[in-house]
Amino acid sequence: MQIIRNFLYNAIYQLFILIVPLVTTPYLSRVLGPSGVGINSYTNSIIQYFILFGSVGIDLYGNRQIAFVRNDKAKMSKTFYELFILRILTICLAYLVFVIFLIFIGKYRVYYLIQSISIIAAAFDISWFFMGVENFGITVLRNFVVKVITLASIFLFVKSYNNLNIYILIISLSILFGNLTFFPSLHKYLEQVEFRKLRPLKHLKQSLILFVPQVAVQIYWVLNKTMLGILDSVKSAGFFDQSDKIVKIVLAIVTATGTVMLPHVANAFARGEYHKTKEYLYISFSFVSAISIPMMFGLIAITPKFVPLFFTSQFSNVIPILMIESIVIILIAWSNAIGTQYLLPTNQNKPYTISVMIGAIVNLILNVPLIMYLGTVGASIATVFSETSVIAYQLFAIRHQVSFNKMFFESFKYLISGLVMFLIVFEINRKTPRTWLFIGVEIISGTIIYLLLLLILRAEIVKRIKTIICK
Repeated sequence: MQIIRNFLYNAIYQLFILIVPLVTTPYLSRVLGPSGVGINSYTNSIIQYFILFGSVGIDLYGNRQIAFVRNDKAKMSKTFYELFILRILTICLAYLVFVIFLIFIGKYRVYYLIQSISIIAAAFDISWFFMGVENFGITVLRNFVVKVITLASIFLFVKSYNNLNIYILIISLSILFGNLTFFPSLHKYLEQVEFRKLRPLKHLKQSLILFVPQVAVQIYWVLNKTMLGILDSVKSAGFFDQSDKIVKIVLAIVTATGTVMLPHVANAFARGEYHKTKEYLYISFSFVSAISIPMMFGLIAITPKFVPLFFTSQFSNVIPILMIESIVIILIAWSNAIGTQYLLPTNQNKPYTISVMIGAIVNLILNVPLIMYLGTVGASIATVFSETSVIAYQLFAIRHQVSFNKMFFESFKYLISGLVMFLIVFEINRKTPRTWLFIGVEIISGTIIYLLLLLILRAEIVKRIKTIICK
């Protein structure tokens, strides 16, 4: 039950991080327009590189290390302070490099400077600690007030394209204040340590090992927008970013199990319960398949009607991008189950790193010709191919460790149910008026159809859900 509770907390947390852009996106699409949205998207994509290099893999490494030592308060306290100090040092170095970048950059300098508050905010992001101790509730509660204030501020102070700098300032400050709200709860977990005995640099090598795959992941999540801004236009970067927002909101639900299961599996692995780690993989793989497949098909089906209503007709270019990019929902769900929930917690860093490196290379190679010839559609195609290469290598890497029959045993039932649901919902979408009422009808209809088909096919996931509810 703790895993289920933590999954729900983390799903809420991930959704909460994205809830402000979800609520404000229709408003901002109208007041900032494609140009304003594009400038924010492009400049933010550049800032993310500095945050990435400043974080040096501590998010994943810290989560896992805290999970390893959480039963020993003294070790856990020492580990936390060492990692926190290391992150402060590396973020300071990253900001210094940003200042040098700012001296040489000519365009959008003011926007870059405001965006850089997010780099400072990254130094105080200690969410990895609370995920390591499997306290996911606190991350939800602490951010609620900050996000509500952020939402209100956007509607109060952002009225036109001329307020783009104010919008960026609001978002950047919200990240900083949100991270600072974690600190009051630390005293419950930590004890005093002798700072002269701390050795933060000893963690640098191991965190860098996990930093490599994070660089790769960042390449095929952020590089698309950067390259679109360079090779095409900032408007194209904005169109792709709008598609990304929707896909990431769906993925926040699907991949919430990854953050929850990583410390759980790591703890089981540390106790020598190797058989249990595989069982966790089979269960989580089946679970993410069951929810990612209908979400992928459902999003593709409603996109032609959803985009004009949500973003306005100025963003009609988002329709083909979102329909193609939706395919990555299932691919990322599977790679998250194998990579984050199995390879990382069992210390198999090398195959995980290779898999995301392959994805980054595929994305980089395909991006240039596809963006030049197909623009934003090309970037979305490159993303799908890169994610396919990631999951393909991960499956290859674990072929002798697990049973594919057990992993994919129920997947065909989810695929059949999802495909039938898609055909029906897409037809409803095609023949009904473009209104929010009919989108609601499509979503409800699709959900009912999918669940009924799972019952007819006697999917094992239904029995598991019944068991959890009955408890």
